[in-house]
Amino acid sequence: MHPARSPFTVAIAGGSGSGKTSLTRALVGRLGPLGCAVLDHDSYYRDLGHLLPAERAATNFDHPASLENELLAAQLRELRAGRAVERPCYDFSTHTRLAATRRVEARPIIVCEGILLLAVPELRDAFDLRVFVDAPADVRALRRVLRDIVERGRTVESVVEQYLETVRPMHERFVEPARETADLVLSGQHPPHELAEMVLATVHGRMEH
Repeated sequence: MHPARSPFTVAIAGGSGSGKTSLTRALVGRLGPLGCAVLDHDSYYRDLGHLLPAERAATNFDHPASLENELLAAQLRELRAGRAVERPCYDFSTHTRLAATRRVEARPIIVCEGILLLAVPELRDAFDLRVFVDAPADVRALRRVLRDIVERGRTVESVVEQYLETVRPMHERFVEPARETADLVLSGQHPPHELAEMVLATVHGRMEH
């Protein structure tokens, strides 16, 4: 009798607006809720409730230090050991962490999405497959503006200011260099379901060895 296989971990990294979330959703749609579990790096932003609202808004959210990477790494270890975790819940409109958490059960495949997953060595080394979703800078910028306005209640001015002050420079400093550590580099301009099939083909190939 073969021992139970540990969950296979997949990192979906890339610049903000590159298409990571669309790919992750396509993977979930392909695998189903029993086939995979999802963690998003954004849920691990540090709680800024102790700061004034203006101070929170001035935080560089695109630097690795803005995220509780050690907690994500610990929870990835728990999931790989077959144990469920309580994932944090973050409120982007107030830059604070909610008291409630979300239970994530261990599944055969663990998908984790975030711009900085490959830029943090402790996280990068926790994945069996590292995927980088690439897209031109103008496409990423436009997608981010739309997302932050619609989903996060931001103004156009605040999104553009943040993009110029932190998003672009941090992308150039941390995100883009980490592209070199990826096992797969995919174009975020291709249909997500096609990208998902490419990722799953690689996952299944590696799981068979």
